[in-house]
Amino acid sequence: MQVTATSPPYDPRIPAGVLRLDYVSGLDGASDWALVWPGEITGLWIVVIHGHGSSGDQIFTRKDIRELWLPQFRACGAGLLSVNLRGNAWMGPAAAHDLHDLVNYMRVERGLKRTLFCSGSMGGTSNLIYGVLHPEDVDGIVARGAATDLTTYQPWCAQHERPILREIAAAIADAYGGTPVERPDVYLRHSVVANARRLSMPVALSHGGDDQVIPVSQSRALVAELSDLATFRYDEIPGGNHDSPLHETAGFLWVLEQMSIENGGGDDRCDRSPDGTASHI
Repeated sequence: MQVTATSPPYDPRIPAGVLRLDYVSGLDGASDWALVWPGEITGLWIVVIHGHGSSGDQIFTRKDIRELWLPQFRACGAGLLSVNLRGNAWMGPAAAHDLHDLVNYMRVERGLKRTLFCSGSMGGTSNLIYGVLHPEDVDGIVARGAATDLTTYQPWCAQHERPILREIAAAIADAYGGTPVERPDVYLRHSVVANARRLSMPVALSHGGDDQVIPVSQSRALVAELSDLATFRYDEIPGGNHDSPLHETAGFLWVLEQMSIENGGGDDRCDRSPDGTASHI
């Protein structure tokens, strides 16, 4: 990966202090970018991956996510790395390669020591996939409304009439170089369910029970693999839709608490709610 420029983003919704990092992929020379916002705690970074149809600035430009998540992130004192990662890539091989290089860059240039991946929908899916591909890069995961096995999810989307689901099916096939039938080995390597025991870090998963974009059966399949682990938490929202898990906060605080325990303690802000009161999980 070669960084080509760092500059303030040109968007009034993005706070002062955020930098846009432009880079060229070491895999194929593709140009891409990420947003970097240093925090107060040395070494702790939250990695956010956007949802399908959005881009790397979603955490700042989508009002509900900005208002729900940013106060928690800043109260904890962590830095924020929000990646564009080839658009609607669903953590395909090229996106995974770029993110691994980007995390290594952040270690060397920005003092990254620990990461918490916190995202929803396509981003939550990508968190989990990256966690099984590179567990050495991930210290905690919060995944909201995520797919856990693209081998089953891609064809499920393809057989539906809803345009958004057809679009998702096409995007996944494009990122993976074909369908699960055409590229079974690639999909298997990126299947969270098939590689579930590689998720050695704390994982908080949440899903709406009536999600019509990513069916709740996707999360339940991972629950069946990991429910015996003390480092795994699942919250299902009865009757909840695809956006319902975006409002779930307990899982985020729980993962931070688990990370602090595993690290032998840490900054007390990581065990507190945005208003400064102790969290009860």
